Amino acid sequence: MPGATDPIDRLDPVILHHVVNTLGWPDLRPLQRAAIDPVMDGEDALLLAPTAGGKTEAACLPILSLMSSGRWSGTSVLYLCPLRALLNNLITRVDRYAQWLGRRAALWHGDIGQSRRQRIRAERPDILLTTPESLEAMLIGVKTDHAHLLGGVRAVVVDEVHAFAGDDRGWHLLAVLERLTRVTGRPIQRIGLSATVGNPTRLLTWLQGAGAGSRPGRVVAPDLPGNPAAPAVPDGGKGTSTAPTSPPPGPPPGEIELDHVGSLTNAAKVIAALHVGEKRLVFCDSRRRVEELGAALRARGVTVFLSHASLSAEERARSEQAFAEARDCVIVATSTLELGIDVGDLDRVIQIDAPGTVASFLQRLGRTGRRPDTTRNCLFLATDRDSLLEAAGLLLLWGRGWVEPVVPPPEPRHLVAQQLLSVTLQEHKLGDRLWAEQWNGLAPFDASAAPVLRYLTDEGFLETDEGMLFIGSEAERRFGRRHFIELTASFTAPPQFTVLSGRTEIGRMDPAVLTEERPGPRRLLLAGRSWQVTFIDWGRKRAFVEPVEGGGIAKWSGGTPGGLSHALTRAMREVLLGTDPPVALTRRAEACLGTWREEDAPETVHPAGTIVTRHGHEVRWWTWAGYRANATLTATLSSVADPIQRPTDQFVRLREDLTTRMWHDAVEAARTAPALVLPEVDERAVRGLKFSTALPHRLAVATVAARLTDFDGARAALEEPKRFQVAVGT
Repeated sequence: MPGATDPIDRLDPVILHHVVNTLGWPDLRPLQRAAIDPVMDGEDALLLAPTAGGKTEAACLPILSLMSSGRWSGTSVLYLCPLRALLNNLITRVDRYAQWLGRRAALWHGDIGQSRRQRIRAERPDILLTTPESLEAMLIGVKTDHAHLLGGVRAVVVDEVHAFAGDDRGWHLLAVLERLTRVTGRPIQRIGLSATVGNPTRLLTWLQGAGAGSRPGRVVAPDLPGNPAAPAVPDGGKGTSTAPTSPPPGPPPGEIELDHVGSLTNAAKVIAALHVGEKRLVFCDSRRRVEELGAALRARGVTVFLSHASLSAEERARSEQAFAEARDCVIVATSTLELGIDVGDLDRVIQIDAPGTVASFLQRLGRTGRRPDTTRNCLFLATDRDSLLEAAGLLLLWGRGWVEPVVPPPEPRHLVAQQLLSVTLQEHKLGDRLWAEQWNGLAPFDASAAPVLRYLTDEGFLETDEGMLFIGSEAERRFGRRHFIELTASFTAPPQFTVLSGRTEIGRMDPAVLTEERPGPRRLLLAGRSWQVTFIDWGRKRAFVEPVEGGGIAKWSGGTPGGLSHALTRAMREVLLGTDPPVALTRRAEACLGTWREEDAPETVHPAGTIVTRHGHEVRWWTWAGYRANATLTATLSSVADPIQRPTDQFVRLREDLTTRMWHDAVEAARTAPALVLPEVDERAVRGLKFSTALPHRLAVATVAARLTDFDGARAALEEPKRFQVAVGT
């Protein structure tokens, strides 16, 4: 072990003993060593390392040492994760470390029964592993004395913090943490764990919430190249960015191959034939594709396990156990296995089509190469031509060392409404002039939320009496089921039917599968197996099934709105112009890209600027600016844009009767305008915004519009030279 001057000597001697003798580690990893001083000094910290970089230990070992030296008692540390499966995976390890010091860790989330929760209330663990939603349920729940259980919290570890920060769950997390500091009566140390991000300093500032600027904070990233304290790509604080103009000397390490297989059926053939005897983890972009690929592999005699959010807790637990123990098998998953869940001794990662971000790819790539003398690897199997181009563009960005900045969704007014209702439940009554103090001045939960508060009182969600706010009848009607359980989730989940075989729950399925008219018996595809529906309990939303051989439909509503980013779409344009990503391309991939570049690309891309084309009655401006930028351009250029057709990632549809003069006048007006125009909003998108009913309609529309906007990408497209591939009129 290192000498006496090393930070490792600050660790509790008992922990140091177990690191050497129980874990058998000759030394700590660089991140684990570098994290000791800031964590034990009480600083807020963002700990960055590649997947499997030892981030959990980097946080836990010094926090436990601080717990011991400070004689912390009761529940003093919260460990927050975005996924229940990740919590299930971590509890044994964290509890093991706690027991070295005679301490205890416990687990609390939606799958934990009342008896275990009651034990936690009665015998407070030193470390509580939970989700932000469960934490808020503790604050508002009638069964939990939250001051007794949570009043001693001194530190919070937020695992996979980037997964929170880029989503509405991040706003929810920050708001709940500020409310927790009101319960504890003291600042709470915040420690975030993350893989590589493009703007680490900004992410740390975000995590600090209302304490940013007043509390010390440090980005700790000794395992990552470059200066981790500065964003890799300037994002101007607006959530848009462009790829670096000059690539680094060489691509990151890893054996990456890109193939074009043409269909999901062909992908199953390739996976079944390749690397037999090894454990392979396959990522798909949807639950439906996970089910279809799982069934196709099982039909070929492959041992398959599935993981996605609509499988039952028992089914997920069975798969998670098998992941760690099985060898010759294939695991097919959505992004549920992208985060830090241990999948055992994994050999290969296979990606169907492409993940949406470089950061997501880095997480998935990091599942491999953990054993000595092995290399991180990933095989991309593109099932169509568009997916091949998207994967190539993403790998081009990856090869340049570029990672997306993590940017919170703008203007979360719906969560302001949710928090106002939730904190009123927590406090039972709230001063109508003191409510903003509940979040310690954190925007947008500060005084700027007054218009939302007025609407809540006007519409009966909140009631006022002698200067106090109370939960109103409208909130009871809309959100009161099971003591306001709907208030603890920041996203809308489409309704689903529970699917049961006898008394065993298999998972959940979209009700459309049960209502669509279809000839023959009604069959479902769930957990990679085929089931025939025998009875539907419409009132209790349950479908009873029995196993059958083959067939079945898998379907779920919802999904993430929007499209590809500006940076990724521009990288795809570069690929069409002739730049290959620094990975191995199969002959099929080379042939497909070659045909595209020769036959179709000349009508969509040009190295000197963007292109306007006319084919029959359809006029397109090929911006390659990404969906949000194109939506912004469509709204801004309303005089020449097609008002009926939606924009795409690659182009904006223009009016059929467009003339050159009309075009130039519209573009010049947009270029010189002081502000661009927010996109039009579909009413269905407004209804899909959780808690939109607790907002004035105009504010709900404005919130959705702000999230469909990319002003920087749109400005960049307006400034580019434009070429008319085919004359558009006179």
